[in-house]
Amino acid sequence: MARIEVPMPQMGESITEGTISKWLKAVGQSVERDEPVLEISTDKVDAEIPAPAAGTIVSIEVEEGETVEVGTIVAYIDTEGVLSDNSSAPAVEAAPAAEPEPPAAKIPDPFAPPAGRTVDSATESVDEGSVPTEDGVRTRSTPVVRRIAEEHGVDITRVAGTGHAGRVTKQDILSYIEVGKGGEVAPVAAATSPRSTPAHIGVSDLWKTFYGQVQHPEFPVREGDRVEPMNNIRRLTAEHMVVAKRVAPHVHSLIEVDFTAIDRIRKDNKEQWQEQGTRISYTAFVVWAVSRLLPEFPQINGTVAGNSIIYRGSVNIGIAVDLDPGLIVPVIRDADHLSLVETGTKIIDLAGRARSRKLSPDDIQASTFSITNPGVLGTLVGLPIIPKGTAAILGTGAIEKRVVVIEDDVSGTDTMAIRKRSIFSLGYDHRLVDGADSARFLARLKGVLEAFPENV
Repeated sequence: MARIEVPMPQMGESITEGTISKWLKAVGQSVERDEPVLEISTDKVDAEIPAPAAGTIVSIEVEEGETVEVGTIVAYIDTEGVLSDNSSAPAVEAAPAAEPEPPAAKIPDPFAPPAGRTVDSATESVDEGSVPTEDGVRTRSTPVVRRIAEEHGVDITRVAGTGHAGRVTKQDILSYIEVGKGGEVAPVAAATSPRSTPAHIGVSDLWKTFYGQVQHPEFPVREGDRVEPMNNIRRLTAEHMVVAKRVAPHVHSLIEVDFTAIDRIRKDNKEQWQEQGTRISYTAFVVWAVSRLLPEFPQINGTVAGNSIIYRGSVNIGIAVDLDPGLIVPVIRDADHLSLVETGTKIIDLAGRARSRKLSPDDIQASTFSITNPGVLGTLVGLPIIPKGTAAILGTGAIEKRVVVIEDDVSGTDTMAIRKRSIFSLGYDHRLVDGADSARFLARLKGVLEAFPENV
């Protein structure tokens, strides 16, 4: 029997696990190559997973409703179409997938761990040939189980496994730790660990080495309190925000922008845009202007990677979308190549698919700069956290009518006037972006928006 694996796929950067929403095929049913086999749900996207090859489903390893790490084997397909004798056996913890070699990189970028891996859940592989004594351990556990054992100094060979063929499950290792390790603790010697060999250290290991893992403090529960576990999107957001704030020294600069010119353009072109089936929001104007300025400020469109600086070759702008609750940041790729109408249409499309959970993995990756708009909910100004892997984020406040002093162009006298104004904040990584850089960028942005060009 030629049996191949169906693993939990990688569905985007920072996504480390997925939930089996629905099996579209049952054990014994045949499938064609690329035919949908199951539906999965992550904290960011829902998707149908196709069969990697034609054959017969001979084993389902993960039941509907279960959440497993990326790479976990969820099913097996017999490409010769033969049903195995034990195909009707109940699902058990998946056998470990063959782990890929750590990605080679000239610059170890702590802001760019391998796709779909986070600071506290990534497990880099090592050269199997260099650690032959661990073969038995690897066949008795999954990567997540081995990681938990390593973190708690547990010799996994001393843990009784209740899984298939004596495999140590996640519950086995957690129960072992909870009961005090049963007096069978055998700390892992760091000197003999394969991770101590530089040749086997991956980017995620470097991230953990440099910046540590995210640990949230515990607090007492009082009478009348309600305690709920974090869902995936909240947990990952919490981890990413802690790491981003810990790594980058944040500084914020603010500026006030007049939207009088943009209001005039929106009024003059409203009917034309409606005929084109689109609507151009204030955010579209901001994205268009920012995308034209970022090439002038490569450090703001870059990132720090170890002791090097990466100046991004493209302008990909992430737009924060409120999911209520939760937040997701779909990305407008090559935003500097889009017209104003194309930009506005793209924003509407991404926001709509974000709220209906129909974004693809590519829609949420490779951002080089981000924009968040707390002003849509009435906030005057926000001081957002810089997403890791980038150097800056723009926060746009509420656009409100305010009484301001303006100077008459002819007479030079001051006059009180009512104008629509908004406060913008630029949060930037002070390792790469200086205050003067920020000031110049915001001044240029203000100038473009207040004298917005026609016919863009």
